[in-house]
Amino acid sequence: MLISRLIGLSLVLGLLPVLPVSACTARDFLALSLPPLTRSPEAVALELGYPGVIVNDAAGTVVFPDGQSLPLGQKPDRPARARLEDASIAEQFVQIYPLPFDLTSRSDPWFDPGRARNDAFFRALYGNAEGAISKTLVRVDYPGAVKARFSMTTQHCAALQLQAALQAIAAQGATMDRYFTGIGGSFNWRKIAGTQRLSAHSFGIAVDFNTELGGYWRWSGATEGNAGGYDNQYPESLVREMERFGFVWGGKWHHFDGMHFEYRPELILYARMMGG
Repeated sequence: MLISRLIGLSLVLGLLPVLPVSACTARDFLALSLPPLTRSPEAVALELGYPGVIVNDAAGTVVFPDGQSLPLGQKPDRPARARLEDASIAEQFVQIYPLPFDLTSRSDPWFDPGRARNDAFFRALYGNAEGAISKTLVRVDYPGAVKARFSMTTQHCAALQLQAALQAIAAQGATMDRYFTGIGGSFNWRKIAGTQRLSAHSFGIAVDFNTELGGYWRWSGATEGNAGGYDNQYPESLVREMERFGFVWGGKWHHFDGMHFEYRPELILYARMMGG
């Protein structure tokens, strides 16, 4: 955890490098052209979301740019709780992320599209250890009137996508600034509270905006599987810009995490293909 604390201090002091000009080009995943579905939508979503990743349909494997290969796995009919603990790559797609700004679906217990993560998949995409991931981090600033800084990985253009989203949000005017005061942070190599699973923050792909306006199911005193109602205070216009650039929102989960966004372009693309 020492590296995480040092990264946090560097971010506060502004010592992380600012996002440089790179070969990345920001992509709008809500408008990106989708190819004809001659293959599984999971394969198409993974390859479009992460250029350089190849899904070998015949072998049932996902091959990463460094040559590492992981099994795509199956989507067995099993309880969501079990899937959450030990998801295959394929099982990450079982629950379709809802694109409409309608929070009624989250009233279903264990409806948490995006929370089921395959740990090996994220390690293969972003790095296998805290030190390796910390070397890929840059600082991304919210360009509004308030100062908010986030540390994000440059891997798979995640930092650039966040920058594009924040610029689009800030362009909506000063009313957006309140969502960037009292932010919860970004990179933090840690386990999810109450579990042994690594948080998406560990990979430098997640951000928490204003914590007071966001809301979190554990803070509410709710019990697992019965998170109850969620008094959302985040506007559709903010959420939509984050989704447009590849981030899913924890406010659409039954186990709500309304301040939380994580870079999961494959889930946005898959939802479009499945009519979500």
